[in-house]
Amino acid sequence: MLFDTVEGGHALASAEELSSDDPLAAASAMRARGFDADLASAALTQVALRRRATGKFGADAARMFFTRAGLEQATRGVVAARRAARLAAAGATSVADLGCGIGADALAFARAGLRVVAAEIDPLAAAIARMNVAAFGLGSQISVLERDATALSLEHVDAVFCDPARRTDRGRRVFDPARYSPPWDFVAGLPASVPLTVLKLAPGIDHALLPEGCETEWVSVNGEVVEAACWCGPLARVGHRATLLRPAAPGADSAGVLSAELTGSGTTVGEVAPARRFLYDPDGAVVRSHLVAEFASTVGGTLADPTIAYVYADAPTPTPFGRCYEVVERLPVAVKRLRSALRQRGVGVLTILKRGSALDVQRLRRDLRLTGDHSAVLVLTRIAGDPAALLCQRP
Repeated sequence: MLFDTVEGGHALASAEELSSDDPLAAASAMRARGFDADLASAALTQVALRRRATGKFGADAARMFFTRAGLEQATRGVVAARRAARLAAAGATSVADLGCGIGADALAFARAGLRVVAAEIDPLAAAIARMNVAAFGLGSQISVLERDATALSLEHVDAVFCDPARRTDRGRRVFDPARYSPPWDFVAGLPASVPLTVLKLAPGIDHALLPEGCETEWVSVNGEVVEAACWCGPLARVGHRATLLRPAAPGADSAGVLSAELTGSGTTVGEVAPARRFLYDPDGAVVRSHLVAEFASTVGGTLADPTIAYVYADAPTPTPFGRCYEVVERLPVAVKRLRSALRQRGVGVLTILKRGSALDVQRLRRDLRLTGDHSAVLVLTRIAGDPAALLCQRP
């Protein structure tokens, strides 16, 4: 690797100093210091990736090494830390990390006191993982092997974590689990070999594919659903779980975040009733986990359409699991009449939400040609099967 040498280290230090919004100027300044074009470019790219990674890894990002694809697919630091702590609390002392990527989860496992055998089939990713292990001085706890995960012996570990690659060599997303690397049949069979198994999956995983008897947790960080995780064997506590992580604040737990959790079977059907004064837009983790009915019960809410994940209630109830809006008026779903109604109210700033609507939001925004000083929220949805446009405001 370019940064394994003294010159590489100097290049990184210089890139950190010289990196700016003008990449051409930064590259020229690097070459003026005597670095060749390839090393200068690689160092500037690495610095840019580290800065982007701060949102995922905090202060650790400044010491880590990345590729663009590796950063995008890596587990956020706070999510990896919580997973490692739960695995350690279950009695695991060693774990096989299958498809370790750049090593984010392996680092978290080691920090939680586990011994880690990490397998990665991609040579570049494996090399980056080794560099990250060395950067944090965890070489005595983590072994990174450039190996196909399906060929790794699991006889000497008491837990398995698998994050199958879901992108092609060209970076395109793979939606067919049979084309994951390792493939789904192998991944789904892991709990039979090692009961303490955790699988990291895409949030949109087909529920029908989930291993029988597992607990599936959908994790949302600052309102963004980042992953689904299957906790298998003795690790399973409930059917489905929606976990919401928020920035650290006074009273935050040891992982540095405040959290809220909602659990249930994921099969409960929500009560359907006419739309009411307040509308809740549930967090994506609640929706993905099929826990909308469970959420509705926490706010005294009901659904206005059995196929739409909006919840309605007579009064606003503080909740971490969704945003609440007051419904001001139901408007006709016609551009001209919407435009007229919004102009009458002087709405120039409009937030548009939609579930169950075929309208193109960007085109609608252009067609509305908004002007005015007021703001509002427009919810495009269905009520009892009929298209609806609800003009809302924050209570």
